[in-house]
Amino acid sequence: MIYKHYMKRFFDIILSALAILVFSWLFIILAIIIKGTSKGPIFFKQKRVGRDKTYFNILKFRTMRIDTPKDVPTHLLTDPEQYITTIGKFLRKTSLDELPQLFNILVGDMAIVGPRPALWNQEDLITERDLYDANAVRPGLTGLAQVSGRDELPIPVKARYDGEYVDNISLMKDMMLIVKTLGSVLKHDGVMEGGTAEGKKQEENTLVASAVIQEYAASKDKAD
Repeated sequence: MIYKHYMKRFFDIILSALAILVFSWLFIILAIIIKGTSKGPIFFKQKRVGRDKTYFNILKFRTMRIDTPKDVPTHLLTDPEQYITTIGKFLRKTSLDELPQLFNILVGDMAIVGPRPALWNQEDLITERDLYDANAVRPGLTGLAQVSGRDELPIPVKARYDGEYVDNISLMKDMMLIVKTLGSVLKHDGVMEGGTAEGKKQEENTLVASAVIQEYAASKDKAD
């Protein structure tokens, strides 16, 4: 409890500030490339759901053209490839587009580890997270759902993993998830673009969702 309510935020501040200093050279290089290869701003801001369902603007390096439909998750676009810039493909594949979120962490909008922040209009995900009290913590740069399937997971399973994380927050758990995230990034695990790819896994994911939720319900019954 001490870590969850006090030390976690302290570590977030220290680690995000240190990471910003260490990767400042990379920020500058990527900013120059983005600005020089496509029209539009360097950073992409988007309204997201934060702790206790408050709103904040998440920061990312811009990876898509400025005419891309707003507030639509990439995997729901019919043909997202047509909107992604050349450098954007590289940034998304390596997850370097997420680096500016270190500033969100530093100011307190996010944590290093936690549920990934939902879009303000993703009511289905927000509602599912309410079932597990997963909206009551700061959203994270990475989380249990991220290392367990990322874009491949259907919403009920994402929310279930988010709830599992919230029930078991600890320093050791956070360290393990950070290490697993680095491995997932290097292997590009769980990254999907477009509804076609998602559709191919829909039936399989539905079965997985059912099994995971039943397992969670059973564990809750035992605890009660």
